[in-house]
Amino acid sequence: MPADQSHFALRAGDIVLADWRGDARPKEPNKTRPAVVVEDTGLFAPSYPNVILVPLTDDAGLVIEDLAVRIEPTPENGCRKPCYAASHLVTTTSKQRLRPTASRITADQLRGIRRQIALSIGVE
Repeated sequence: MPADQSHFALRAGDIVLADWRGDARPKEPNKTRPAVVVEDTGLFAPSYPNVILVPLTDDAGLVIEDLAVRIEPTPENGCRKPCYAASHLVTTTSKQRLRPTASRITADQLRGIRRQIALSIGVE
C-alpha cells in the first residue's frame, strides 16, 4: 500500500483485508485474510500507524469456541460463508498492511468480540 494511503480512517467493527505475508512465523497467518477492527477509535488519532484487529477464519478447528464469535454471511459483512472472529488472536498490525473494505460486523458482534478479548487476557 502506498504511504499516502496508510492513514485511512477506520472504525471499530470495520472488516479489513490484512496482508500478513512475508514475515510470518510458524503458526501465524502467512496470507492476506480478513480481520475486524476492534480498537476504540476514540483512543487513537487517525494518523496513528497501527490498528488493533481480530482475524476472521472459516476454519472452526482454529478457534476456541468460547473465545470466538460466529459470523453468518450478510450483505453488510460481505462474508460468503459462515466464519469466526477469533477473539483470542487479537493483534496490532500496521495500517500499511491493510486494505479497507465496505464491510462491517454488527454492534452486538463487536461487543461480543471485545468481551471475549477481555476474558482471554484476564480482565473479566
